[in-house]
Amino acid sequence: MSPSPYDVWAPRARSVTLLLDGERHPMTAADGGWHTVDIPADGQDHDYGYLLGDGDAPRPDPRSRRQPEGVHGLSRTFDPGAYAWGDAAWTGRQLPGGVVYELHIGTFTPEGTLDSAIERLDHLVGLGIDLVEVLPVNGFNGTHNWGYDGVLWYAVQESYGGPAAYQRFVDACHQRGLGVIQDVVYNHLGPSGNYLPEFGPYLQDRSANTWGSSVNLDGEDSDEVRDYIISNALMWLDDYHVDGLRLDAVHALVDHRAVHILEQLAEEVDALSAHLGRPLTLIAESDMNDPKMIRPREALGYGITAQWSDDFHHALHVNLTGETAGYYEDFDSVRALATVLEEGFFHAGTLSTFRGRVHGRPLDVERTPTWRLVVFAQDHDQIGNRATGDRLTATLDERGLALAAVLTLTSPFTPMLFMGEEWGASTPWQFFTSHPEPELGEATAKGRVEEFAKMGWDPAVVPDPQDPETFTRSKLDWSEPYPASGEDGTHTRILDLYRRLIALRREVPELTDPRFRETFVDYDEDDRWLVMARGSVTVAVNFADTAVELGIEGEPLLVTDPGVAIVPDGAVLLPPRSAVILAATE
Repeated sequence: MSPSPYDVWAPRARSVTLLLDGERHPMTAADGGWHTVDIPADGQDHDYGYLLGDGDAPRPDPRSRRQPEGVHGLSRTFDPGAYAWGDAAWTGRQLPGGVVYELHIGTFTPEGTLDSAIERLDHLVGLGIDLVEVLPVNGFNGTHNWGYDGVLWYAVQESYGGPAAYQRFVDACHQRGLGVIQDVVYNHLGPSGNYLPEFGPYLQDRSANTWGSSVNLDGEDSDEVRDYIISNALMWLDDYHVDGLRLDAVHALVDHRAVHILEQLAEEVDALSAHLGRPLTLIAESDMNDPKMIRPREALGYGITAQWSDDFHHALHVNLTGETAGYYEDFDSVRALATVLEEGFFHAGTLSTFRGRVHGRPLDVERTPTWRLVVFAQDHDQIGNRATGDRLTATLDERGLALAAVLTLTSPFTPMLFMGEEWGASTPWQFFTSHPEPELGEATAKGRVEEFAKMGWDPAVVPDPQDPETFTRSKLDWSEPYPASGEDGTHTRILDLYRRLIALRREVPELTDPRFRETFVDYDEDDRWLVMARGSVTVAVNFADTAVELGIEGEPLLVTDPGVAIVPDGAVLLPPRSAVILAATE
């Protein structure tokens, strides 16, 4: 007998009854905690759930593909093979040399749906984006959320359009030459609608993280839990044609097995990539500064394709804004940014005063390609986890925003932009939730206030995450980059700069050279300037409020200020807070 699509792993249930379209079907206990039923798939839509033991409230399928009535409601069958894909010519998009664009479906457009996001993809194509990184879309309780409170990892949030809309979105991206990276969360589950512990030991209490109990990766019955994660990852890449996954906060994955879950995942993804004949990418969010994460398995690493680099963000942020509270305190120098540009990590077995201990391990710059580090001047965390969700736009003028763009897009690493950054969006991106439970909403708001006190931010200005206006305020205003009058203002000028910088990356090979040894940095701590040589290309940045003359020469490829002047005898005059990109002349 072939497996039924309704078979379920529920070792904690004495008995399981399938509720299918209102009819009850007792299930048979099988080996390994599985419960089976002899009902095959028929390609039709069916609503179903499980009655566990003597319970009379049906629970959704842990592997549900669709939740039309939300995470507390019944599951609905969905056939991913029914969609007629139009991306047969798509051969994938590799991460090296690419530019990533991070977006949140709910706030990317006024409508906040996958179908409405399709209407804005041509903007990304015109910008020069290669890969669209989508914040989590799996099922969460409520109507709007960042996505990190997901409880049904296999379902696509219904308020975004559900799984069929997700297929249309990925297909539309591919037909425009855009790869898709899906953000997934395997380190915790959300606080509402998580019925997995009623089915089996998906969580363990031996260790906990910021969000509660850890996922059971190495305890009893953890083989099935690991398969739950691996199968989910392969689902996005295979059934939904996704090109890569961004793995949330992997440092919270507690796994003491000989083969770490990340290594196992990378091996399975590589095998699928070989079968599909297109590159598949795994990007880890990790604050450990451990090269093992991105070291190939042949060199006893985990084999993850790339990882985010908070060190780059922190060093750039401090030099642009002067902010040194909390975790920014370690990066209060031009030297910090220079170190990151040349060595990848700032903390590499060095003292972190914020942590009160030594942190990190040196990256092998002789053997590690630079593109394995994904860098950004802004991202959802570094904006949304601020007290008011303020972007750099709230702190920096056009000059400062231009410096952020230049350093991010000419660094040796893989650059990532956060939606709206490319035009200096004035809208904030705040922390918003829609928990139906009042007590959960209150607890969330209180927790945010306590968290911000550690950063020295005023708790009085923290917006209520449950207030619908907090969500509405965070939506992009598309009239900024595309004003009805067609006038050339600050937003359109910044957008033009981003377009020119990304185009320059494609035109100038040095700007995508993956070798650390081809990047050299000079700087002056007192006068606050930095010069980065990338092969025959030089990027000079003046962070100071006074002009500076630097002994460099070349043909200007791009300037952020018309006052940049080439001085006779091999020098360049940089106005306050300006930058120039030079190409060597014969």
